Amino acid sequence: MSDVPDFTLIPAEGGDTLVLTGAMVVSRVGPLDMRLRAIATPLAQIDLAGVTTIDTVGAWLCCRLSRDTGAAIINADDVAQRLIKALQAVDDGVTDEPVQALPTWLRVPSEVGDAVVGMGHGTIGVLGFIGQIVMASGSMIRHPGRIRARALVHQMELVGVNALGIIGLMSFLVGIVIAQQGAVELRQFGAEVYTVNLVGRLTLRELGILMTAIMVAGRSGSAFAAEIGTMKLTEEVDAMRTIGVSPMEALVLPRVFATVLMMPLLGVYAALMGIIGGAFLAQLTLGIPFISFIARIRTVVPVYDVWVGLIKGPVFGLIVALAGCYQGMQVESNAEEVGKRTTAAVVMAIFTVIVLDAFFAVFFSEVNWG
Repeated sequence: MSDVPDFTLIPAEGGDTLVLTGAMVVSRVGPLDMRLRAIATPLAQIDLAGVTTIDTVGAWLCCRLSRDTGAAIINADDVAQRLIKALQAVDDGVTDEPVQALPTWLRVPSEVGDAVVGMGHGTIGVLGFIGQIVMASGSMIRHPGRIRARALVHQMELVGVNALGIIGLMSFLVGIVIAQQGAVELRQFGAEVYTVNLVGRLTLRELGILMTAIMVAGRSGSAFAAEIGTMKLTEEVDAMRTIGVSPMEALVLPRVFATVLMMPLLGVYAALMGIIGGAFLAQLTLGIPFISFIARIRTVVPVYDVWVGLIKGPVFGLIVALAGCYQGMQVESNAEEVGKRTTAAVVMAIFTVIVLDAFFAVFFSEVNWG
């Protein structure tokens, strides 16, 4: 008997009998499928006695033909019966009825409620993640030999040293913009000299550390989420647990500690580059010598402005690292999830940093540090 699939039609009063022969497998049924679709006569039965081999595609073809014509499938062997029953069970669970959409006056509250519930679950998840970090940190403190110094230094290089170029350029340009815009407004009152105060206090107290946190969130926070998310997707994290390595100690803590340690240093560096940018523009447009601008910074900027920036640094670093690592650890199913979680990590970090910066501004004003 040939393995090439074919069919014959046996006429009968109640409808023709379709007799299938050959191998009903995916590599052979393509031409047969086109011929079967062209059958115009009514069918009563589909006879599989002559089928030598059948796979899921062949069984699906028989099920589709039976569903479309109402013909009964007969003389199927055990393999064909199991495949056909499985496919029919799937078809029985599928409904073509359209899902009725809720009216607008119900859909909007429903979506808002889902968002609120999602925020609640997310908050609980973040708190649980922070608890895991605290426990892992305590375990490493009790057992200093488990501290991964090389991983920590490597992450400090990635987060801090490799970011010096982009953060320095960004801060330098921001300093120029602040000095230029401030000078334009202060010139109306003959107070261009106070451009020094404006640049010094803004960069050291606010913009230096804030712009640095935003840049690190976009650069390193997204990298944390993508790296850990990809490892989750490829089951490397599960493999680490299997061999007795804690993912929190090996993946999360080095990134968190590195970001917390490097953020204050990057903030100070960004503030200095902003001041240099302001001094550069002041010498070009205001006639204030570069050295005089730098020297005046020491007299017009209070020391507590520097401390405000230094206090914000570790907090912002913790937020950025937490957002990136948490979102990376939430990746579950596919590569698209990695992209979504990476985006969520950046948005979450930047939003939280700005909210905390506003809180710090009010707090330090209340304690007379503003």
